[in-house]
Amino acid sequence: MKLHWQVLLSMILAVAAGLLLQSTTAAPSTTGATWSAVPGGLQLTAARGPAAEGGYSVGDMPKLAVGDVIVALIEDRGDPQASRVPLNAPEQVADRVAGMEPGTALWLERQTGDLVSIKLGLDPGCARAKWIAPFAFIADIFMSLLKMLIVPIVLSSIVAGVIGVGAMGNLRRLGTKTFAYYVSTSLIAILVGQVLVSVIRPGSGAELGLSEAPAGVEKLSLIEIFTRMVPQNVPKAMISNGDMLQVIFFALLFGTFAIKAGAPHTERLRDLFNSLFSVMLAMAEGILKLLPIGVFALLIKVVAQTGFSVFEPLLVYMFTVALALVLHCCVTLPTLLKALGGVSPRRWFRAMSPALMTAFSTSSSSMTLPITMETVEKRGKVSNKVTSFTLPLGATINMDGTALYECIGVIFLAQYYATATGFELTLGVQAMVVVMALMASVGAAGIPSAGLVMMLTILSSIGLPLEGAALLLAVDRPLDMLRTVTNVWSDSCGAAIIARTEGEDGPLTAGD
Repeated sequence: MKLHWQVLLSMILAVAAGLLLQSTTAAPSTTGATWSAVPGGLQLTAARGPAAEGGYSVGDMPKLAVGDVIVALIEDRGDPQASRVPLNAPEQVADRVAGMEPGTALWLERQTGDLVSIKLGLDPGCARAKWIAPFAFIADIFMSLLKMLIVPIVLSSIVAGVIGVGAMGNLRRLGTKTFAYYVSTSLIAILVGQVLVSVIRPGSGAELGLSEAPAGVEKLSLIEIFTRMVPQNVPKAMISNGDMLQVIFFALLFGTFAIKAGAPHTERLRDLFNSLFSVMLAMAEGILKLLPIGVFALLIKVVAQTGFSVFEPLLVYMFTVALALVLHCCVTLPTLLKALGGVSPRRWFRAMSPALMTAFSTSSSSMTLPITMETVEKRGKVSNKVTSFTLPLGATINMDGTALYECIGVIFLAQYYATATGFELTLGVQAMVVVMALMASVGAAGIPSAGLVMMLTILSSIGLPLEGAALLLAVDRPLDMLRTVTNVWSDSCGAAIIARTEGEDGPLTAGD
């Protein structure tokens, strides 16, 4: 059975098992906090579980800590004054928690006047928690395997790609045009995704049942973001998934100067990093074969806690991604094809249909590459010189659909944490997402679900838990098929445009 069917089957079984657990086992909520009455409110005297994580604070205020005094419950964060319930006995908190589902946020007002919340968890002693525990363990192992890939796959892919492009000195003019096109279309795709996800806001108010607390991100201006890209200590940057922007910058710089080192060093480094990337690609493919197990374990954990409601916001998320992909494929790329190449988008689409259908069925731009090259050269009438240079390079670094998907996925999760935990989704954070999505798409491998690994890179950089990306795997397969079509369509449009700028007339007659 193919991997995507295995993932679909595991998802259905996990949802069924999760709903069964939810309907047959008790699940009392807990804060893990112990309170004692003091003048003016309640003091936190001990913390475990959710309370021990420190809760979620609004703005720059510190998180909840033992010794803090809370003075009121906030039943509606949207209108804190009208829903404010003064506290004077621990039983008031217990009564409020008893009526809330695990995974929801309990908002409290501290003596200092600021708001802080605790994400409620399952009472570890209840029957449902004991059933969920082994699946949570498997999900954690799977997420650790994915985290393990982040630094080596990004470093090796970017260095190998930069050295490979730079070594083609006799094609420098062609390379400059191609790279400019790929960067421009990827950036446009990301901005289309960012605008749509900001307008539709699929993550705001969503109930995803994610329990891990966001670490948060330091508030930085756009200038500070670029300043912080330069690593002061490269090994230190590589041991932290939160410093991926620095790793990417170093990889780009290393690849550039590896070219300038000249023979025999350039060739040795190219072979070394190509070999490293091949090994990491094989490792990624091996780990991604565990997707059915990872999805099964994660969904049982989430659905058993929240029920079927977790999938409602995911449908809106899927719609947002699909709409952005359609707009990029049917508006942005055809406009560029007509304006820059003078080629009829309809005729070019008809000529490229074999490659696009292959991309849709395989979800892999790398596996589709031979078909794409044959289709562009024979049906699109582009010269072998342009085809053999632009398309292999595009299958490596031109990932419009992947970049768009990563931007929407990360901002969707950031919107969820912004409403559920007080995480601040500032313009600076969104700017970092755009920059990271552009750079991470360059390092994305052309294999099914490879965008997931790159999404983990961005989430780490802005301080969000990686658990949410694994949840998005439940609806990833159809989106993976659509974004692969987008990637291949962008590559083929690029080949036609570059061919026309080189004086070729073949693409004008494509589809005849």
